[in-house]
Amino acid sequence: MFKKLIYICLGVACLSLAMTACKTPALVGRTENRTVPVSYNTGQDTLNTGKLKWREFFTDPYLTALIDTALHNNQELNITLQEIQVAQNEIRARTGEYLPFVNLEAGAGVDKVGRYTRPGAIEESTEIRPGHEFPNPLPDFILAAHVSWQVDIWNKLHNAKRAAAVRYLSTIEGRNFTITNLVAEIANSYYELLGLDTQLDIVKKNIDIQTNALAIVRIEKESAKVTELAVRRFEAQVLRTQSLQFDIQQRIVETENRINFLVGRFPQPVQRSSPDFNTLVPEAMHAGIPSQLLQNRPDIRRAERDLEAARLDVQVARANFLPSLDISAAVGLNSYNPALLFTPESLLYSLIGGLTRPLVNRNAIKSLYYSANARQIQAVYNYERTILNAYIEVANQLANMSNLQKSYDLKAKQVDALIQSTNISNTLFKSARADYMEVLLTQRDALESRFDLVETKVEQLNAMVNAYRALGGGWN
Repeated sequence: MFKKLIYICLGVACLSLAMTACKTPALVGRTENRTVPVSYNTGQDTLNTGKLKWREFFTDPYLTALIDTALHNNQELNITLQEIQVAQNEIRARTGEYLPFVNLEAGAGVDKVGRYTRPGAIEESTEIRPGHEFPNPLPDFILAAHVSWQVDIWNKLHNAKRAAAVRYLSTIEGRNFTITNLVAEIANSYYELLGLDTQLDIVKKNIDIQTNALAIVRIEKESAKVTELAVRRFEAQVLRTQSLQFDIQQRIVETENRINFLVGRFPQPVQRSSPDFNTLVPEAMHAGIPSQLLQNRPDIRRAERDLEAARLDVQVARANFLPSLDISAAVGLNSYNPALLFTPESLLYSLIGGLTRPLVNRNAIKSLYYSANARQIQAVYNYERTILNAYIEVANQLANMSNLQKSYDLKAKQVDALIQSTNISNTLFKSARADYMEVLLTQRDALESRFDLVETKVEQLNAMVNAYRALGGGWN
């Protein structure tokens, strides 16, 4: 009776331990906030420029040719494509984990046991009919197939495969985001190159104007109308402008090589159109509504995929607390005599199944569970941050385009006024009604204002490109 009571107590204790082992620790989670403002301003037009394909948005044939080449040759993009291949192979690996593993075994060996060991004593004491003695040493030949299978009763392995599939989709969105940035960077560099060409043309024209003015001053000096000081000041102005020409030429080389690097080729001249740069008008941008960013922007979709994968990782880690069912089997032939290997008596087979679950020292799986949950919360914050950053980028670029347009209009008027003042100062100087310093300062101000106007135009075009990128355009 006492022994029966002990057995009952032991059974209750084992059952309690098993139930404790299956209990999952509580977690503190976080749900992502997907809400965004209803509009960027007072308008709620759903027309969105970000949905345009980049071939429709950029119409310059030289620019589109550069983008086309970059999409094939850019090293960073090709590295991203290999990351997609790695993620795809991870799906195959996860798929194989919940299928049975089958191994074939073919082997031969020899075994000699000692006389004064347990196996040796058993062989010595066993009566064997004459002619059927075991050889000593004992050969061993085997030909068998082994099967092992972890039955996915809690969807642990299936969830791991789903997480790998979601991460594969995340790498695709990462490729799209890389394409978006690549297209925008090439377009910005291309417009900067056009602006530098315009500035170089302005400098060359100013060198001609200033050289002619220097020649006039030298004639004036010979007729004693001005002093040597005026000649030297005009000469210094010409030298300063000539020096500026080489600075711009160096910037052109660097900008061309930046484009060549993005395109994935060694330095060479970049073909480009040569329109009147100041006549280029930025495309009108339609921002749509902020909720469209959730679908248009690849970085937001990638953050969403990463969040989904992190949640699946939590489910995988949670399954570690539950019992696992493992099945193993083997079938084959085994004999000490190769001549007897393919006989019915040499047949072997086995089938083993069991439930296993750790009862003690669960700190390792608890740590994995808590870490998976922490990464899930990280993914939530990253998703929310990505949405917030996208909204702010669009708002900044829309405001930038508006302010740059107002600035450009004022600077254009400033350039017109300074060009007129340059002509007036030259006329007055020739008639000795203006000082040479007025001519020099007016020419310098006119040159700087024209440079500022070109730079503002470049900023306008860059703001247009950046707004297109911020809206999620460029990858399709």
